Amino acid sequence: MHTSHVDVLIIGAGISGVGAAYHLQKHCPGKTYAIIEARDAVGGTWDLFRYPGIRSDSDMYTFGFNFKPWTSAKAISPGDEIRDYVTEAASENGIDKHIEFGHKVLDTNWCSKTALWHSQVKDVKTDEVHAVTSKFFFSCGGYYNYDKGYTPEFPNQDAFTGPVIHPQHWPKDLDYAGKKVIVIGSGATAVTLVPTMAETAASVTMLQRSPTYIASRPAEDALANTLRAHLPQKLAYGISRWKNILMGMLFFKLARKNPSKIKNMLVGEIRNQLGPDYDVKKHFSPSYNPWDQRICLVPDADMFKAIKKGTATVVTDHIKAFTATGIELVSGEHLTADIIVTATGLNAEMFSGLKLFVDDVQVKPSDTFVYKGMMLSGMPNFAFTIGYTNASWTLKSDLVGEYVCRLLNHMDATGTDFCTPVVPAAGLTEEPMMDFTSGYVLRSKDQMPRQGDARPWKLYQNYVLDKMTLGRGSLEDSSMTFANARVEDDDQSPTQQEPEASAA
Repeated sequence: MHTSHVDVLIIGAGISGVGAAYHLQKHCPGKTYAIIEARDAVGGTWDLFRYPGIRSDSDMYTFGFNFKPWTSAKAISPGDEIRDYVTEAASENGIDKHIEFGHKVLDTNWCSKTALWHSQVKDVKTDEVHAVTSKFFFSCGGYYNYDKGYTPEFPNQDAFTGPVIHPQHWPKDLDYAGKKVIVIGSGATAVTLVPTMAETAASVTMLQRSPTYIASRPAEDALANTLRAHLPQKLAYGISRWKNILMGMLFFKLARKNPSKIKNMLVGEIRNQLGPDYDVKKHFSPSYNPWDQRICLVPDADMFKAIKKGTATVVTDHIKAFTATGIELVSGEHLTADIIVTATGLNAEMFSGLKLFVDDVQVKPSDTFVYKGMMLSGMPNFAFTIGYTNASWTLKSDLVGEYVCRLLNHMDATGTDFCTPVVPAAGLTEEPMMDFTSGYVLRSKDQMPRQGDARPWKLYQNYVLDKMTLGRGSLEDSSMTFANARVEDDDQSPTQQEPEASAA
């Protein structure tokens, strides 16, 4: 561990952390920083997940960084290409030299007297713990647990004689060629695994309790590839990026305004793919409205092609119990399997599971409110990145990275040491941080911060609005307090002193 003090401590060397570091280098070139990464490589999610067929569930023209054009022909890209892209961004900008691999932040404590974060960082191999101080703490580790995915308790699960695998922990040596496979789940992971495994497995069955919205999209963006062939790289990337941003926003707005129409369109497209004799209503017509949960994206209709080919099957039913040879369903049907894959979701975990303290008092995220979708009430010089639920993650992470730089430069210009979002004295109307019904959100809603019902305490899930407010809006408002470290003298005890503060 080489780091002992930096201006900014970044947690996570995934797409958010690498982006945050780039923006710091560009907009705050005088600031020192370090990235703490528990894994041994750059990439975050894209280094962790290695299951067959892993790919982006957003187009790479919006999922890519705003500073590094995506140049592959594939808009819906395989995971290894995304991992290489993030690694290349870190390497070509010298960001990799600032990463402390194989380390994990256990806790961090803000000290108002010194205006510093004091973090305890553990070497994951030796368990040795080091102290690191920083002026600013930037959490870029996402919001789910990297150590363990979510698997519900299935009745009689131990009876099954074959392997039961969660995609988050895919064995490198798993041979499924010629095997019968059951994939439990219907989300993005399941619809990725099923067509990929069906290429070599004897059969693949996607077993779901209820359907999920699935949309097919070309793996390659024809317009983007044409523009890249005839225009300068950055210009072509920018046009493709904005085209996809605006189309995505329009689709989301239409889905909210007229959900039944969008539902009929999505289900109708699947009916066109699978034909009039397939029971699309049972297997692909969800009971909820579009965008109450994320819509799964499949490239070139690969999921539906596998179904039509007969190598993949969808079963909509409930599990009664595992058996020695497969799964018995509530309907009485028995599904035979050699391998069972539990694509049942993630365990949400805020801020990589680290404990947060302010002046030695522990702060629970669920007791705080989210300010501008990136800071927490009562937490000085603390920011985090969580992407959009209705668009690409990186669109938001880039905005947050740039905003943090604006904030740091503003404090330098005004001679202040730290800033703290403060809930108005009148209080806020409380709402969940994520207006989403996905399982991982519902299971963890009691752990998550809350949001209010109006700016700057509400998340609008709107990139254009955020680009204006975070990119160009004022850094000063009635909810943000700027202050300096407490200055002690011989005549005053620390408990008698107050920070020099000003409510902007």
